[in-house]
Amino acid sequence: PRPIASRPGRLTAATVFVAATLLLGACRGAGGTIVVGLAGPFSEARGRSMLLAARLAVSEINAAGGVRGRQLVLEVEDDSASNARAIATALKLRDDPNVVAVVGHLTSGTTIAAADIYNSGANPVVELSPSASNPDLTGIGRFTFRVCATDLLHGTALARFAFQRLGARTAAVIYLNDDYGRGILGTFGEEFRRLGGTIDEADPVLAGGAEVGPYLERIQRTARAQVLILATDRATGAAVLRQARGRGIALPAMGGDALSGIQSEGALAQGVYFSSNYLPERPSARNAAFLRAYAAATNGEQPDHRGAGAYDAVYLITDAIRSAGTRRAAIRDALAAVGTSRPAYEGVTGRIAFDALGDVRDKTVWVGVVRAGRIVLAETP
Repeated sequence: PRPIASRPGRLTAATVFVAATLLLGACRGAGGTIVVGLAGPFSEARGRSMLLAARLAVSEINAAGGVRGRQLVLEVEDDSASNARAIATALKLRDDPNVVAVVGHLTSGTTIAAADIYNSGANPVVELSPSASNPDLTGIGRFTFRVCATDLLHGTALARFAFQRLGARTAAVIYLNDDYGRGILGTFGEEFRRLGGTIDEADPVLAGGAEVGPYLERIQRTARAQVLILATDRATGAAVLRQARGRGIALPAMGGDALSGIQSEGALAQGVYFSSNYLPERPSARNAAFLRAYAAATNGEQPDHRGAGAYDAVYLITDAIRSAGTRRAAIRDALAAVGTSRPAYEGVTGRIAFDALGDVRDKTVWVGVVRAGRIVLAETP
């Protein structure tokens, strides 16, 4: 297909977004296009912002002339947040010679499961996650990177906020029994105890928030906990919180970045705290421009940390291609040099400089709180 024509200053963000979306379905990897894989749970609500923001980044890049004169195209693959599906997706993207790099996956479990695939074979390919935060991902492979902070920072930020700002000395933790939930549990507990706090109990729950009555009954009966930590995803956290509030448990509730979107639960979510690599209120001119463009492209929506991370990831890969070309190994080396022999990247999520293990050094973690259905900044780092 012919590239979509654009004249700077004449296309609105919404028009560019629609045009780019049409281009995504066009002929891929041929006649001057550069293909980047995008892998995440796009059939689920938590994947929406990641998908929309990645497409927005592509539309902006293409409207500005593309990459080395070529149009950028996304190869979108839905991994359904399933480890098995993520492995199949990784095999498909790695073995496609047209794919030069991959933005994904979204969850820690799928990113870790897919890492062995992306880092192996005759021609490994970059895996750049916007939101996989489990510490087990650190150093898992030379081709694996992430733009977000690890749970080591999320758990620490939550523990300090609970102890220092909420005045809590005893915590009850309900955690999703997966890589993410156990990661938050471990890092929160370590820092909370270091500060002088006590974990009164830590109880596992299955995804979706199965009946947790016995846990809540014990929390209510002992009456020792001063804060309820929800180391879960949004749906599970909302289900647990609904049961807790139904029993009259009014403890302050807080959790990690997987609670993003819980504000849509209305009054139930009022006052819930959570940590995040990104909040829309983050003060920067680049973030303000991103928010305007995202709102124009989505009829007024706001991105979450997954979307902001995906937006930065697409631009990081684009910059690597501009610097080093489309060879997979060259893209990997250009990314690894960001913050050392190449300048750090100032993205909408903040400053990104990779260490030798593919993590972002000194990544900022924010704490937000739900007020009147919106996420507002609870504490400046």
